[in-house]
Amino acid sequence: MPNTPFRHRLLDNPVAATVLSVWGWLVLGVLLITWLPLVAVVWAVTAPFDRGRYWPGWLFRKVTVVFGWLNPLWRFRTSGLKVHDPRRPYVVVSNHESFADMFLISHLPWEMKWLGKSDFFGYPVVGWLMRMAADIRLVRGNKDSIVAAMKSARDRLDKKVSVMIFPEGTRSRDGSLGNFKDGAFRLAIETGHPILPMAVHGTHEAIRKGDWRFGVTDAEVRVLEPISVEGLTLDDVDALRDRTRDLIAATVTDMGG
Repeated sequence: MPNTPFRHRLLDNPVAATVLSVWGWLVLGVLLITWLPLVAVVWAVTAPFDRGRYWPGWLFRKVTVVFGWLNPLWRFRTSGLKVHDPRRPYVVVSNHESFADMFLISHLPWEMKWLGKSDFFGYPVVGWLMRMAADIRLVRGNKDSIVAAMKSARDRLDKKVSVMIFPEGTRSRDGSLGNFKDGAFRLAIETGHPILPMAVHGTHEAIRKGDWRFGVTDAEVRVLEPISVEGLTLDDVDALRDRTRDLIAATVTDMGG
């Protein structure tokens, strides 16, 4: 027991775990409320020249970085490829272990527009921030919404901002990698922008699907080499999708998953 890390020992006490989780959500709420006017000012000031809403989005993501610093149960790190030109647009894809993936991936130093469930856009504060950041709203299972979301994704790419998509479509319940949907890969081929694959490992323990409490985790996101879509047609969507999934699966295994 003496060699067990302190933050792991906290979770041996269910009361301590619950108290820390309540405290964490309160801290996140305060941070979001604090961030709202800051993002609004940047949104208003940069509107005439920042058509892609790059800077409001960049500032919005930083709230998750600060929260990661203040949460004693989480330790996040980034690794892999360094993106030197943040305005080189990619179709970014990653496996989806947990709601905490968004907190982890937002530690990367460049801005991406996130494809997110419509529910989030209806929440006070969070929804307002996502709208100012020009994130992309999607109603699952609604064909018209899917078409509109892909149109919005093309718009962001045209404005030299990357788009972030979880091709599994939903979080994993047990941490395993699910099947990838075609949308991100079709988008990449149609627009000519490379796929930027990323592998996430460790966030499943941060917030389990169906549970509101935080868990102890050391999580990592690893940015992999871009995959060119030059010369590909829509007939190659399946091959591109499967190649990307295999690469992410192998990387997650290498990371300890």
